[in-house]
Amino acid sequence: MPAKGPDLIISKKSRAKRLVRWLIIDFIVAAAVFGLLKYRPGRYNPLSPDFDNYEPGQVSLYLTHKLLPQFNEGLQRRKPFELVVAQDGVNDIISHANWPIQSEGILLYSPAALFTDGLVVLMGTADVKGVEFIITIEIGPEIDEKGLLHLKVIKVKVGAMNITPLAKVIAKKMYTERLAAFDVDEKAIQTRIAASLLNDEPFEPVLEVDGKKVKVENIAVNQGQLNVRFVPYSKHGL
Repeated sequence: MPAKGPDLIISKKSRAKRLVRWLIIDFIVAAAVFGLLKYRPGRYNPLSPDFDNYEPGQVSLYLTHKLLPQFNEGLQRRKPFELVVAQDGVNDIISHANWPIQSEGILLYSPAALFTDGLVVLMGTADVKGVEFIITIEIGPEIDEKGLLHLKVIKVKVGAMNITPLAKVIAKKMYTERLAAFDVDEKAIQTRIAASLLNDEPFEPVLEVDGKKVKVENIAVNQGQLNVRFVPYSKHGL
Protein backbone atom coordinates (compact mmCIF):
# COMPACT_ATOMS: atom_id res chain seq x y z
CA MET A 1 0.00 0.00 0.00
CA PRO A 2 1.35 3.50 -0.80
CA ALA A 3 2.29 5.61 2.18
CA LYS A 4 -0.26 8.13 3.36
CA GLY A 5 -0.41 11.01 5.77
CA PRO A 6 2.48 11.12 8.31
CA ASP A 7 4.14 8.06 6.72
CA LEU A 8 4.27 9.84 3.35
CA ILE A 9 5.86 12.93 4.93
CA ILE A 10 8.47 10.78 6.71
CA SER A 11 9.22 8.90 3.46
CA LYS A 12 9.74 12.14 1.54
CA LYS A 13 12.01 13.51 4.28
CA SER A 14 14.04 10.27 4.25
CA ARG A 15 14.51 10.45 0.47
CA ALA A 16 15.46 14.12 0.72
CA LYS A 17 18.06 13.31 3.40
CA ARG A 18 19.53 10.53 1.27
CA LEU A 19 19.66 12.84 -1.73
CA VAL A 20 21.41 15.55 0.29
CA ARG A 21 23.82 12.95 1.68
CA TRP A 22 24.75 11.69 -1.79
CA LEU A 23 25.09 15.23 -3.11
CA ILE A 24 27.52 15.99 -0.29
CA ILE A 25 29.50 12.81 -1.01
CA ASP A 26 29.60 13.61 -4.75
CA PHE A 27 30.78 17.13 -3.98
CA ILE A 28 33.54 15.85 -1.67
CA VAL A 29 34.69 13.31 -4.29
CA ALA A 30 34.64 15.94 -7.05
CA ALA A 31 36.55 18.40 -4.86
CA ALA A 32 39.13 15.71 -3.99
CA VAL A 33 39.61 14.77 -7.66
CA PHE A 34 39.93 18.43 -8.67
CA GLY A 35 42.39 18.97 -5.83
CA LEU A 36 44.51 16.05 -7.07
CA LEU A 37 44.39 17.40 -10.63
CA LYS A 38 45.35 20.91 -9.49
CA TYR A 39 48.25 19.69 -7.32
CA ARG A 40 51.56 21.40 -8.09
CA PRO A 41 54.53 19.04 -7.56
CA GLY A 42 57.24 20.56 -5.39
CA ARG A 43 59.96 19.45 -7.84
CA TYR A 44 58.40 21.45 -10.68
CA ASN A 45 60.61 24.51 -11.17
CA PRO A 46 60.49 25.71 -14.79
CA LEU A 47 63.37 27.89 -15.89
CA SER A 48 62.61 31.35 -17.23
CA PRO A 49 64.79 32.38 -20.21
CA ASP A 50 67.65 34.69 -19.21
CA PHE A 51 66.88 37.57 -21.55
CA ASP A 52 69.72 39.64 -20.07
CA ASN A 53 72.20 37.32 -21.79
CA TYR A 54 70.08 36.26 -24.78
CA GLU A 55 68.48 37.99 -27.71
CA PRO A 56 64.81 37.15 -28.31
CA GLY A 57 64.61 33.92 -30.32
CA GLN A 58 68.24 33.00 -29.67
CA VAL A 59 68.92 29.33 -29.02
CA SER A 60 70.57 28.08 -25.87
CA LEU A 61 74.25 28.91 -25.39
CA TYR A 62 74.65 25.58 -23.61
CA LEU A 63 73.57 23.86 -26.82
CA THR A 64 75.68 25.92 -29.23
CA HIS A 65 78.79 26.52 -27.09
CA LYS A 66 79.12 23.31 -25.10
CA LEU A 67 76.96 20.34 -26.06
CA LEU A 68 77.28 20.48 -29.86
CA PRO A 69 81.06 21.22 -29.83
CA GLN A 70 81.65 18.24 -27.53
CA PHE A 71 79.50 15.99 -29.71
CA ASN A 72 81.20 17.14 -32.93
CA GLU A 73 84.65 16.62 -31.39
CA GLY A 74 83.77 13.04 -30.45
CA LEU A 75 82.24 12.47 -33.89
CA GLN A 76 85.38 13.60 -35.70
CA ARG A 77 87.65 11.30 -33.72
CA ARG A 78 85.76 8.22 -34.93
CA LYS A 79 86.30 6.54 -31.59
CA PRO A 80 83.84 5.69 -28.80
CA PHE A 81 83.09 8.72 -26.64
CA GLU A 82 80.78 9.74 -23.83
CA LEU A 83 78.64 12.84 -23.68
CA VAL A 84 77.56 14.16 -20.29
CA VAL A 85 74.35 16.18 -20.50
CA ALA A 86 73.60 18.38 -17.51
CA GLN A 87 70.05 18.78 -16.25
CA ASP A 88 70.50 22.55 -15.96
CA GLY A 89 71.76 22.64 -19.55
CA VAL A 90 68.72 20.76 -20.86
CA ASN A 91 66.43 23.17 -19.04
CA ASP A 92 68.30 26.07 -20.62
CA ILE A 93 67.79 24.48 -24.06
CA ILE A 94 64.07 23.84 -23.68
CA SER A 95 63.39 27.22 -22.06
CA HIS A 96 64.58 28.90 -25.29
CA ALA A 97 62.31 26.85 -27.56
CA ASN A 98 59.21 28.39 -29.11
CA TRP A 99 56.71 28.36 -26.26
CA PRO A 100 53.79 28.22 -25.78
CA ILE A 101 52.65 25.33 -27.96
CA GLN A 102 48.98 24.82 -28.77
CA SER A 103 47.56 21.37 -29.49
CA GLU A 104 43.95 20.17 -29.58
CA GLY A 105 42.80 23.35 -27.82
CA ILE A 106 45.36 22.92 -25.01
CA LEU A 107 48.09 25.50 -24.42
CA LEU A 108 51.42 24.04 -23.24
CA TYR A 109 54.17 26.15 -21.67
CA SER A 110 56.75 26.48 -18.84
CA PRO A 111 58.55 23.16 -19.48
CA ALA A 112 61.02 21.60 -17.07
CA ALA A 113 63.21 18.49 -17.15
CA LEU A 114 64.66 16.47 -14.30
CA PHE A 115 67.18 13.64 -14.33
CA THR A 116 66.70 11.19 -11.48
CA ASP A 117 68.10 7.69 -11.00
CA GLY A 118 67.03 5.82 -14.15
CA LEU A 119 64.35 8.30 -15.18
CA VAL A 120 63.99 11.37 -17.36
CA VAL A 121 61.11 13.44 -15.98
CA LEU A 122 59.42 15.98 -18.25
CA MET A 123 57.00 18.50 -16.74
CA GLY A 124 54.98 21.42 -18.02
CA THR A 125 51.87 23.51 -17.56
CA ALA A 126 48.74 22.78 -19.59
CA ASP A 127 46.08 25.46 -19.88
CA VAL A 128 42.64 23.97 -20.60
CA LYS A 129 40.08 26.74 -21.13
CA GLY A 130 41.77 28.96 -18.57
CA VAL A 131 42.39 26.24 -15.97
CA GLU A 132 46.04 25.30 -15.39
CA PHE A 133 47.27 21.77 -14.68
CA ILE A 134 50.81 20.45 -14.23
CA ILE A 135 51.59 17.49 -16.50
CA THR A 136 54.36 15.05 -15.50
CA ILE A 137 55.77 12.35 -17.78
CA GLU A 138 58.38 9.87 -16.51
CA ILE A 139 60.46 8.13 -19.18
CA GLY A 140 62.84 5.23 -18.65
CA PRO A 141 65.37 5.02 -21.51
CA GLU A 142 66.86 1.57 -21.98
CA ILE A 143 69.13 -0.19 -24.49
CA ASP A 144 68.17 -3.84 -24.92
CA GLU A 145 70.39 -6.82 -25.74
CA LYS A 146 69.91 -6.20 -29.47
CA GLY A 147 71.16 -2.64 -29.17
CA LEU A 148 67.70 -1.13 -29.67
CA LEU A 149 66.60 1.89 -27.70
CA HIS A 150 63.35 1.77 -25.74
CA LEU A 151 61.85 5.05 -24.52
CA LYS A 152 59.42 3.60 -22.04
CA VAL A 153 56.74 5.90 -20.66
CA ILE A 154 56.66 4.76 -17.03
CA LYS A 155 54.11 7.21 -15.65
CA VAL A 156 51.88 10.08 -16.75
CA LYS A 157 50.31 12.33 -14.14
CA VAL A 158 48.02 15.35 -14.11
CA GLY A 159 48.77 17.08 -10.83
CA ALA A 160 48.95 14.19 -8.39
CA MET A 161 46.61 11.90 -10.35
CA ASN A 162 48.11 8.95 -12.22
CA ILE A 163 46.50 8.67 -15.68
CA THR A 164 49.09 6.38 -17.28
CA PRO A 165 46.75 3.69 -18.73
CA LEU A 166 44.41 6.29 -20.22
CA ALA A 167 47.31 8.38 -21.56
CA LYS A 168 48.86 5.36 -23.31
CA VAL A 169 45.57 4.48 -25.02
CA ILE A 170 45.15 8.07 -26.23
CA ALA A 171 48.80 8.26 -27.34
CA LYS A 172 48.53 5.09 -29.44
CA LYS A 173 45.34 6.40 -31.05
CA MET A 174 46.97 9.76 -31.85
CA TYR A 175 50.04 8.04 -33.31
CA THR A 176 47.93 5.78 -35.55
CA GLU A 177 45.81 8.72 -36.75
CA ARG A 178 48.88 10.82 -37.50
CA LEU A 179 50.46 8.06 -39.60
CA ALA A 180 47.22 7.70 -41.55
CA ALA A 181 46.73 11.44 -42.08
CA PHE A 182 50.24 12.59 -43.00
CA ASP A 183 53.10 11.48 -45.21
CA VAL A 184 55.56 10.69 -42.41
CA ASP A 185 59.19 9.72 -42.95
CA GLU A 186 59.31 6.64 -40.75
CA LYS A 187 63.12 6.54 -40.90
CA ALA A 188 63.55 10.05 -39.50
CA ILE A 189 64.93 10.09 -35.96
CA GLN A 190 62.03 12.31 -34.80
CA THR A 191 59.51 9.76 -36.08
CA ARG A 192 61.32 6.87 -34.43
CA ILE A 193 61.44 8.71 -31.11
CA ALA A 194 57.71 9.47 -31.36
CA ALA A 195 56.95 5.84 -32.23
CA SER A 196 58.90 4.64 -29.20
CA LEU A 197 57.21 7.09 -26.83
CA LEU A 198 53.68 6.81 -28.21
CA ASN A 199 53.59 3.24 -29.50
CA ASP A 200 56.24 1.37 -27.49
CA GLU A 201 58.35 0.71 -30.61
CA PRO A 202 62.11 0.27 -29.98
CA PHE A 203 64.53 1.54 -32.63
CA GLU A 204 68.18 1.51 -33.57
CA PRO A 205 69.57 4.76 -32.10
CA VAL A 206 71.82 5.84 -34.98
CA LEU A 207 72.58 9.51 -35.66
CA GLU A 208 74.13 10.86 -38.84
CA VAL A 209 75.93 14.22 -39.03
CA ASP A 210 77.87 15.35 -42.10
CA GLY A 211 77.94 11.81 -43.47
CA LYS A 212 79.34 10.35 -40.23
CA LYS A 213 77.24 7.98 -38.16
CA VAL A 214 77.34 7.13 -34.49
CA LYS A 215 75.19 4.81 -32.45
CA VAL A 216 74.05 5.20 -28.86
CA GLU A 217 75.58 2.22 -27.09
CA ASN A 218 74.49 3.04 -23.55
CA ILE A 219 72.38 5.55 -21.62
CA ALA A 220 72.68 6.13 -17.89
CA VAL A 221 70.40 8.58 -16.09
CA ASN A 222 71.82 9.80 -12.80
CA GLN A 223 70.84 12.51 -10.39
CA GLY A 224 71.15 15.78 -12.31
CA GLN A 225 72.82 14.40 -15.44
CA LEU A 226 72.47 12.09 -18.40
CA ASN A 227 75.44 10.05 -19.63
CA VAL A 228 75.30 8.87 -23.25
CA ARG A 229 77.98 6.63 -24.78
CA PHE A 230 78.38 6.78 -28.56
CA VAL A 231 80.31 4.41 -30.83
CA PRO A 232 81.17 4.83 -34.55
CA TYR A 233 78.71 3.13 -36.85
CA SER A 234 78.74 1.97 -40.47
CA LYS A 235 76.32 0.04 -42.67
CA HIS A 236 78.54 -3.01 -42.14
CA GLY A 237 78.14 -2.77 -38.37
CA LEU A 238 80.05 -1.17 -35.52
